[in-house]
Amino acid sequence: MEVLLMNDFKLIVNHAEYSVRTPLKDKMSTEHATEIDDIKSTVHKLFVALHLEEHQTSKERELLQKMELLKEELLPLEQMKARIAADTDAKTSRLLWIGLALMSTQGGALAWLTWWVYSWDIMEPVTYFITYGSAMAFYAYFVLTKQDYIYPDAQDRQFLHYFHQKSKSQNFNVVQYNKLKEDLAEVEESLKRLRNPLQLRLPVQEINDKD
Repeated sequence: MEVLLMNDFKLIVNHAEYSVRTPLKDKMSTEHATEIDDIKSTVHKLFVALHLEEHQTSKERELLQKMELLKEELLPLEQMKARIAADTDAKTSRLLWIGLALMSTQGGALAWLTWWVYSWDIMEPVTYFITYGSAMAFYAYFVLTKQDYIYPDAQDRQFLHYFHQKSKSQNFNVVQYNKLKEDLAEVEESLKRLRNPLQLRLPVQEINDKD
């Protein structure tokens, strides 16, 4: 009541409004104000303690429902992605085998020309320009992709190229798929935090730093 009577206020009784003017009074002491703040803090903590379990249960149910909906939306996309990835992987492997076959054919042709048709004196400039041409091709790859020509990276790049081509032809929405995966990961992380009482009130960044 002391806090209420510090300022003028309006009192509504049975839809009738009354203006109440409080008498002039000295300001509340700092010590008394601190006590009031402590009481407010204690009341807030008590309220949280009484309603926390109910809030957790409601929030967990909401997150579980959202997770089930996301999984249902992802299921057909996951199946389509698996089929596209299998076809793309097979196509990428065929490309690698074709490259090996071409290199073997080139090596055999150079050996045949060197030992059976011409001599090394004639074939040496040819092999030099073939090597120089290969170096130019690798440099062109770097200029276009801003990456070194490393076989695993080149294979992954070719896989992604074929994957996006196949996705467009089969109307697979990669953007939607990635968005659903991010939403699902976010829900799973929120559920993990909710079920861990030690991390319940910690911010996400702090939890990730601890992990």
